[in-house]
Amino acid sequence: MIDLKQLRDDPDRFKTGAQRKGVAVEIDRILELDAKRRAFQTEIDALRAEQNRLAKESGPKIGQLMAQIKNASGAEKDALEKQAAELRAAPARLKERIQQLEQQSQGIEPEMHALLLQVPLPADPDVPVGKDSSDNVQIRAWNPTGFDAAKGFQASRGFAPKTHIELMESLGLVDFERGVKIAGSRSYILKGAGMRLHQAVLRYAIDFIADKHGFTPVSVPVVVREECMVGTGFFPAGREQTYHIEESSRGGGYDMFLTGTGEVGLMGIHADEILDESQLPLKMATVSTCFRREAGAAGRDTAGLYRIHQFDKVEQVVICKADEAESRAWHKKMIAIVEELLQSLELPYRLLQCCTGDLGVKNADMVDIECWMPGRGDLDKSGRPTGAYGETHSASRLYDFQCRRLNMRYKGDSTEGKTVFCHSLNNTVAASPRILIPLVEMHQQPDGSVRIPAALRPYMGGMELIRHA
Repeated sequence: MIDLKQLRDDPDRFKTGAQRKGVAVEIDRILELDAKRRAFQTEIDALRAEQNRLAKESGPKIGQLMAQIKNASGAEKDALEKQAAELRAAPARLKERIQQLEQQSQGIEPEMHALLLQVPLPADPDVPVGKDSSDNVQIRAWNPTGFDAAKGFQASRGFAPKTHIELMESLGLVDFERGVKIAGSRSYILKGAGMRLHQAVLRYAIDFIADKHGFTPVSVPVVVREECMVGTGFFPAGREQTYHIEESSRGGGYDMFLTGTGEVGLMGIHADEILDESQLPLKMATVSTCFRREAGAAGRDTAGLYRIHQFDKVEQVVICKADEAESRAWHKKMIAIVEELLQSLELPYRLLQCCTGDLGVKNADMVDIECWMPGRGDLDKSGRPTGAYGETHSASRLYDFQCRRLNMRYKGDSTEGKTVFCHSLNNTVAASPRILIPLVEMHQQPDGSVRIPAALRPYMGGMELIRHA
């Protein structure tokens, strides 16, 4: 959630930010409701001050009037009793008016809160303006020895590549048909060395992030309350992509949702807490099963392991102090960690600076990392894919957007005892089985076997090649 004071002080920044992200939101309506609410509060404060003044002054005045009433009679007594009654009634009238104003102010809250949740975090000024992913800008690319993505697989390796579907089916690593039988479209079964390779990547990634980079491994629930989805910014905009468990309709106290990333659980750990500044930065990583409906997604990605409903992911999250320079530094570090991991797996990749239209509501900046996949891309004259980059990682800088929604704060020496909303960042370390696509396609051999990168061999029992049975 954005800072309402910042919105009030500079509404044009948020209007422009929303427009550049392609998000329709009623900024002027929020400001109108805010003005009404503040006007109600000003009147309430004035009435309470009057209430306090009367409380101090009316007691002695009523006492004086009661003394005078004892010695009065007739019309004079009636007038004095009327004055006393008015003094007694005044606080009640004020109280009733305050309650009316409070009800009117509270009536504004639901609409205002719903609108505020829709306001995206404006992109940082150095993020390129663009409509969608086609306007993203390549930052840099890396190729392992003996490979050049610009030339393609066949020119670099000397033989025509097979797709991951062809390789994995021929090697007995996957069963798409029975996966679909069990769970419908975009489902799969990994088996044998395919399942072992999947687990090897996840185990290697969590050891890599924990042992080499000091992140604390944490297990988190993947079935969460709605508050966690709202707090992390996945609701309301991403609700249609989420699997909904309607517990309330069958007697449960509240509905639940399957998470599409471990980020939700990691960020929810310290919701509604005030951390000590000395605890920051928090560096956490988790391995979790993720679920995405992929509503509206269509095309060639419906086949194979690229766009599926269920997968496993190692996710890294950093919660740090509210300092833009520190957030930017962590963003670079988290990207560098993934680059190091991909290089150890000998996978060609590129970094893409996402434009404003591809950021999503919660990000001030986002960098996608895409691995080269020989089985993707345009088809040649013979109907074979020519290769293309495909997204495997995404590193986001969110400043206080999530922490404000989650009410996650800290205080310490630099805050002078005040509570301040934390900053947060997240990045994929490895998501499988999607990462298996470049792994098997890039490490395939002319005879159809797949070479296992040295970094993964300890997790595969020393296996160097996956061969035909």
